[in-house]
Order: sequence, then structure tokens, then C-alpha cells
Amino acid sequence: MKRNWCIPPKADAAFVAAMEDVLDIYCMPYNKCVPVINMDEQTYQRLDHTRELLPMKPGEIERVDYEYERCGTASIFLFTETLGNWRKVSVRERRTAVDWAEEIKMLLEIDYPDAEKVILICDNLNTHSINSLYKAFPPAKARELAKKLEIHHTPKHDSWLNIAECELSVLTRQCLKRRIPKIENLRDLTQKWEKRRNTVQKRICWQFKTEDARIKLRNVYPLIQS
Repeated sequence: MKRNWCIPPKADAAFVAAMEDVLDIYCMPYNKCVPVINMDEQTYQRLDHTRELLPMKPGEIERVDYEYERCGTASIFLFTETLGNWRKVSVRERRTAVDWAEEIKMLLEIDYPDAEKVILICDNLNTHSINSLYKAFPPAKARELAKKLEIHHTPKHDSWLNIAECELSVLTRQCLKRRIPKIENLRDLTQKWEKRRNTVQKRICWQFKTEDARIKLRNVYPLIQS
């Protein structure tokens, strides 16, 4: 029997550098002119029932047939500003470089139009780069957006370091553990979850700091020969 884990390398300077970079950003004070945004995305398998459900009755739970029909996939983009206690969920049919760039454009021009700069923390997916802006927009527009965006990547094998992934986990548990056949249904459910979570002001309190990493993850740090 085996279980899958996200196992970091034993000693990796690149891993440590990226980790400490992100941890230092998490310690920055709140600044509405320079918001810190985390983003993550995941693929969702849309499913439908092949037989009618047996509804819940007194003393009996709802029963669903084990057989299901695949209805294609969708991509869920989640952005969150922890210090601002805000998150946004977007559902798209794909997650190409152009899709990511369009999401970034909305983030900069609609969600944070007055920000001097947006600090974006995300993973190392190949579409998560300034290059994607030039694949989606004319050079002048791409450059305009790039000047307002500062990207910091989490290290590989360190998904726990991305607060947006924590929010995605909550979204999955509270909203997505069901069969959702149509992308319109998925959008409706995620928008309701977003509104409710923003309204109740649920907050993720990040407490792990660089000083903690140097103690608890000391095996990841390269050994300096004196």
C-alpha cells in the first residue's frame, strides 16, 4: 500500500529561494495600492447521472447510482487576496495561455483598476507568465498590463505554499463534490460559493514564516561548507 505525497527535494537552493521569496511576501503589511493576490486553477470533470436519483427520506440519505456519464471538462480559476479577504472564481472551457491572460486582464482592469501594481503569486505552470499576455493582446496592451503585474512563482513540489490552493480545496469540499453536468451549472454554483464566502468574511490566517521554514524544513537548505 502506498500514498502520494508532495515530497520536496533533500537540498535545493532554487526551492529554498522561491519558498523564502513567497514567505517574505506573505509578511508584507496590507497595502491597497499594491495588493498581494494568489491564483490557482484546476480542471473539473463534468458528470451527469444515467439514472434518476432516489431522493432523501426520513431516516434515509439520498442515493445515487454508481454509473455516470462524462460530459467533458471545465477549468476553474480562483484568485484570492488574503489580507483584503476577497476571492473570485471563474469557470472557463479551457485553460490556455490566452484564457489565463484574459483572466489577468480582468484582474488588473476590473477587480483592481486603481492599484499601482498587483503582486501575483502562482505556481510554475507554463502559461503563468508575461509571455501569455503577448499571445492574447497587441504588444502595446500586453506591455501595459505587464507593467502593473509582478509575478512570483511558488517552488515546484510546494503547492501548500499557495493560499489559492487552500481556497480551491475549500471550494471543492463545499461545492464541487457532486455531479455537475453543464458548465452553466458549474458557473452558477461557484458564483454562489464565492458570494457566500466573501459575505461571511472567512479568512485564512497564514502563520508559517521564513524563520519557521529554516527550522522545520532545514533538510531542504543546502549545507554550506565552512
